[in-house]
Amino acid sequence: MRNLLLPLACGVMLIVGMDGPAIAQDNPAQEPSARQQLQKVHTPQSIDEKLAQLTKDLELTPEQQKQVRPLLDQHHDKIQALLDKNPQASRQQLAPQIHAISDETHRQVHALLNDHQRELEKAMQARGRHQG
Repeated sequence: MRNLLLPLACGVMLIVGMDGPAIAQDNPAQEPSARQQLQKVHTPQSIDEKLAQLTKDLELTPEQQKQVRPLLDQHHDKIQALLDKNPQASRQQLAPQIHAISDETHRQVHALLNDHQRELEKAMQARGRHQG
């Protein structure tokens, strides 16, 4: 249950990880802040994309989509607040808090799923572990 959206977190971290070297090349003497690394992938559009992906992967109903969207918005807002509060912190420094926020969101989304969707979730997690 804790790893409901593990592939989401892995995907975000992979995308952020791919941006890291490009940012680091611009300023090789200093590690970019988490804000700099996440600004391209942590956007309102990313919420829409994530909801669409979850809808596809977990076969969310329209009602579930209405319930999941605010959870994804809250997730975004909490991470944004964390970044705003710690503008110079590195991604590594903020990782425990970001993971805690994500775990909370995962639990909330998981609670909305039916048995069939939980099976789809397990398959999604297995694919994420296999790819990662």
